Amino acid sequence: MQAMERVRVLIVDDHTVVRRGLRKILESTPEIEVVGEVGDGSQAVTEAEQLHPDVVLMDVSLPGLNGIEAARRIKATTPGARVLMLSMHADEQYVRQSISAGAKGYLLKDADDQDLVEAVIALCHGETRYSGTLSRAVTAEGSRAPDVLSPREREVLAMICSGRTNREVAEELGLSVNTVETHRKHIIDKLDLHSTAELVRYAIRHGMVS
Repeated sequence: MQAMERVRVLIVDDHTVVRRGLRKILESTPEIEVVGEVGDGSQAVTEAEQLHPDVVLMDVSLPGLNGIEAARRIKATTPGARVLMLSMHADEQYVRQSISAGAKGYLLKDADDQDLVEAVIALCHGETRYSGTLSRAVTAEGSRAPDVLSPREREVLAMICSGRTNREVAEELGLSVNTVETHRKHIIDKLDLHSTAELVRYAIRHGMVS
């Protein structure tokens, strides 16, 4: 990155007041430019593809597609963007899941303003940043979700686990109900799970839903 270039940041949080606060903190330094802000994971994936930010500042808990799964998709669709997770949860499992999804940092929401600014700039320069209390989780062995599901199947599974019906999933993804039912059958066959409760447990364990 040339010295005159600013770090381009996309903010993802479902609370408007929080997004405004984060924007104000980040834009207090001339080194950072906020290029967009969105309120859910699906929008984050779309906007990252369109805006090509250097850093995506991502809340873990989001409606619909959660931050960890959104990070996984952004890594696949916009590999140049580095994801910094931001959460209220000091939970090592979330940290491990975030790392598995491709995130390069994890800060708690009680971090100092300067810590946030420094973390965003550090990620842009290829470094990683984690809140001190969670750093040990970075070196701990995390369970990676088997890459047996396609991106579309992971998307369908996350929506099923959030309580949507096949018809609702079909409408949201622009698919036919038959296609969603086929995806669901493939998911069950691949994972060898036989109830919605088992699917939900699998999705939670691998950070696909909160």
